Amino acid sequence: MNNNRNQSVEIAFTRVFDAPRELVFQAWTEPEHFAKWWGPKGFTLEVVKMDARSGGEFLGYQTSPDGHHVMWGKFAYQEVVEPEKVAFIQSFSDEQGNTIRAPFSTNWPLEAMNIITLEDDEGKTALTLKGGPVNASAEEQEAYNGMAPMIRQGLEGTFDQLADYLVSQK
Repeated sequence: MNNNRNQSVEIAFTRVFDAPRELVFQAWTEPEHFAKWWGPKGFTLEVVKMDARSGGEFLGYQTSPDGHHVMWGKFAYQEVVEPEKVAFIQSFSDEQGNTIRAPFSTNWPLEAMNIITLEDDEGKTALTLKGGPVNASAEEQEAYNGMAPMIRQGLEGTFDQLADYLVSQK
């Protein structure tokens, strides 16, 4: 995940969703699905571009419930294997898709790798996420390590939204 392996904290967890693997894969790779659940609770996501294939890109922005905070982000898809895997490098960005610093920290890593794997689990889907900084400086790695529990909590909240969305698609 990281060139600084001796200092690296990797986020890793598995969650089982009550939905077929094909639908969970579509929720990650099709804009009409992805926009319904990705991001912090209460935020809306506008997908500007989504080309979920190896070498493709995602560009979009999240708006806070009060409308006062807008955060742009992008993914550079590294590997997409239907319906098994979605691997991407995630960054904060400007409206043109240029990588920028996180709005909350000048020491936040510019890039984070996320690897999502999907496995059939008796009609349900086991999703495993592994992620961490890419090419981070010591200061960036330290900032990430300090926030790792909050990152995990945020991802679990986002996955709660995914679970609710998948139920709505039955």
